[in-house]
Amino acid sequence: MSNSVWQKIKGGIHLRRALGLVWDSARNWALASLILMVIQALLPLAVLYLIKLTIDAITAGIDAPDKAVVFQEVMFLIFLTGFATLLIAAFRAVAGIVQEYQGQLVTDHVTDMIHRQSAAVDLAYYEDSRYHDTFYQAQQQAISRPTQIVQELTQLAQNSISLVALGGLLIYLHWGIAVVLFIAAIPGIIVKVRHSKRLYNWYNLRTETHRRVYDYHHMLTGIFHAKELRLFNLGDLFRQRYRDLRMLIRKERLDLAKTRSKFDLLAQAVAVTSLFFMVGFISWQTLLGVITLGSLVMYQQAFQRAQTALQGIMSGLAGLYESNLFLNHFYGFMNLKPQVAAPLNPAVPPRPMREGIFLENVSFQYPLSDREVLKDINLKIHPGQVVALVGENGAGKTTLAKLLGRLYDPEKGRITLDRIDYRSFDAQELRREITMIFQDYIQYPLSARENIWIGDVLVDPNDQRIVLAARQSGAEGVINRLSKGYETLLGKRFKEGEEISIGEWQKIALSRAFLRDAQLIILDEPTSALSVRAEYEVFQSFKELLNGRSALLISHRFSTVRMADMICVMEQGQIVEQGNHEELMHLGGRYANLYSMQAQHYQ
Repeated sequence: MSNSVWQKIKGGIHLRRALGLVWDSARNWALASLILMVIQALLPLAVLYLIKLTIDAITAGIDAPDKAVVFQEVMFLIFLTGFATLLIAAFRAVAGIVQEYQGQLVTDHVTDMIHRQSAAVDLAYYEDSRYHDTFYQAQQQAISRPTQIVQELTQLAQNSISLVALGGLLIYLHWGIAVVLFIAAIPGIIVKVRHSKRLYNWYNLRTETHRRVYDYHHMLTGIFHAKELRLFNLGDLFRQRYRDLRMLIRKERLDLAKTRSKFDLLAQAVAVTSLFFMVGFISWQTLLGVITLGSLVMYQQAFQRAQTALQGIMSGLAGLYESNLFLNHFYGFMNLKPQVAAPLNPAVPPRPMREGIFLENVSFQYPLSDREVLKDINLKIHPGQVVALVGENGAGKTTLAKLLGRLYDPEKGRITLDRIDYRSFDAQELRREITMIFQDYIQYPLSARENIWIGDVLVDPNDQRIVLAARQSGAEGVINRLSKGYETLLGKRFKEGEEISIGEWQKIALSRAFLRDAQLIILDEPTSALSVRAEYEVFQSFKELLNGRSALLISHRFSTVRMADMICVMEQGQIVEQGNHEELMHLGGRYANLYSMQAQHYQ
């Protein structure tokens, strides 16, 4: 993958995109949050003013002749103050619910975007370690950052409204108070921004370390590694490696925290000094008689709250700056574009194909690799023809199958369907004409029916073609022995699931290939886990099962490939021999030698 693609990930983004993301995913809840935020910002000002009125009423009532009237007035003001305080608590509780739900909506929306992009990017990206770093960071930040952005934006707006109102009140007393207020907040914002930048750089540096920690955790806890973990006694080894990496991460995070705490203390010292300066100033104004005792309390509380609001604004801006940095990975991931792209006016794949699929001088090498996996491949697969690929591991057989499924485009040469270049088709439409079952097929924790149905999800899940596909692959007998037949959950990961053998799983996987009405069936080691007898039962009528469709078989079992119309022997990315079984045996070359070696095991 070219370096220019990854430069987009390292570049900055605009906060506007993050705001748009929040707005698009939870518009109504964002409006509700905005209304609640305005109310929460203004109500504390009303409480401050009521406190001022209460204290002034008490002060004035000390010398009043009718204390009962004054007390009634004071109690009414106290009642209003308590009621306003209860309203603040109530609106805070409602706002908490709104923010929580809004945050969940945003998180789900972002996660769905990651899922959609993950399914859309080319397989080639998975060959690049930079993709895995970016994907890991995007996935990690998608869980927390969107909710954090919602909270930061809400607090930022609420604190801004409060600061405007409180600032106006303080300026009314003296304009210099506002200057002191803003100067006192500057050290705090510098500390937060610098810490965010250091944290972001550290995460970039340690992304691969975090991925390794996750992998060791998965190997220690996942079912895929469970057997070898116990057979080879790998538990202590992986636990130690996990602990060592976690210790490194903890130490570096602690160092970052220590640095931030040291500078935070200095910033707080400036803020506290400014607060006491303000208290002294308004106390002097009270002694001079410029303001009342109630005003003293109101202005002192106003300065404290304004300072808190300003610090909240600065903290929110720093938090948004930090989120902006971390969302680089998310937007970088979302900016990845498929290289196997559809043309502006894609051709329609011919159905049925008349000439077949031709590979013309095809060469290919994987991203970040200098080795050509395929070199000048020329191959023709005619309609209804069964072609087999044989060769040792690493010869390029599976890579050739991936190119036929257009999971990659060739570096040189071209692949055509009825003389039309593969690149002229939309990849998704072309893949509808091809079905592929690889040797590393997936064992989905779904019902037996769904495990077959995923071979073509456009088919109705209850269509009888699912049963027919199971019968053709030999999986019907396996399914009929399960407690709930086709509705039985396969695997032991969930309650009431039933486990089946590897060979039985392979029959289920083969059913997927037979289900899709594709013109080319590609089977990569389709019977490696089947017994010789089971393999014979599947392939004795294979051509009839194909029903005129073409097939590409990749297998190490010559008992399977000998029934093919044409057999291609591959070595080091090239086709070195080609013909049917009899022709290749008569040739006495590589195929004949390999066949004879394998046949000895059955004599």
